[in-house]
Amino acid sequence: MACNPDFVQYIADQCAGAGTITVKKMFGDYGIYCNGKIFGLICDNRFYVKPTEAGRALLGTVVLCPPYDGAKDYFWIEDVDDHQLIASLVKETCKELK
Repeated sequence: MACNPDFVQYIADQCAGAGTITVKKMFGDYGIYCNGKIFGLICDNRFYVKPTEAGRALLGTVVLCPPYDGAKDYFWIEDVDDHQLIASLVKETCKELK
């Protein structure tokens, strides 16, 4: 199932405040970037963030699962409605990514 463009835009909006957020279509789904650094994926209308220690600390309880068959596990962010938490998660995650 492909992503709904409205959902993709909603996720991008929720990440606002962390930096310059962009999305790029990839094989029917989307990569999501902050200041040019990929930090997550939006696949099948689900939001995934690369796992980091900072992300784990912010989220507390995490759900790890692959966003698509054959992928490494990412944090699945089920509750995408908390703008402040999402923006903080993106900011802290990107600090740890190379």
